[in-house]
Amino acid sequence: MSQITKRALETSLKNLLLQKPLHKITISDIATDCGINRMTFYYHFKDIYDLIEWICMEETARAINGKKTYETWQQGFLQTFQMVLDNKPFISNVYHSISREKIEDYFYAITYDLLIGVIEEKAIGMNVSEANKKFIANFYNFAFVGLLMDWIKKDMQEDPQLIINQLSTLIHGEVSRALNKYQVKKTNQIHKND
Repeated sequence: MSQITKRALETSLKNLLLQKPLHKITISDIATDCGINRMTFYYHFKDIYDLIEWICMEETARAINGKKTYETWQQGFLQTFQMVLDNKPFISNVYHSISREKIEDYFYAITYDLLIGVIEEKAIGMNVSEANKKFIANFYNFAFVGLLMDWIKKDMQEDPQLIINQLSTLIHGEVSRALNKYQVKKTNQIHKND
């Protein structure tokens, strides 16, 4: 029941954003549109920004669900762009109403999961520290989220498939190369018995 109510609140907020900007929408507006009382809203979310964060996390998680392998990461990223495009009024309103850093945080959190999954897969059988794997995942995460945010800033005009194709060409084989550079070589030690 909780998920159904959250989804209904999401739908109401998205409907209202087609009519007016985020800064003019109140919790009462959302509750009325949704057919619930204000206390029900507060049972699920502390404020509108909490609802926005939940929507962003849910939408992005759905977009990349099951796309956390080396063979599927491009599809996961493409579906993230497509999700943003499908929710253009919502994303544009959020982008212009709250700080860019907040939106970036939503995308960083979700796409990091995709990237660390790819890194872990490619690192099987390699001696690479967790810290170095995280560093590599963060490097690619910043690149991807930067491209996504620039695309949103430019009103989502460029074809997402073209962006993903360019990104794929640029990093093809680079994940394995990066892991190789960070691999700790095992040293053989000869122990002498006294």
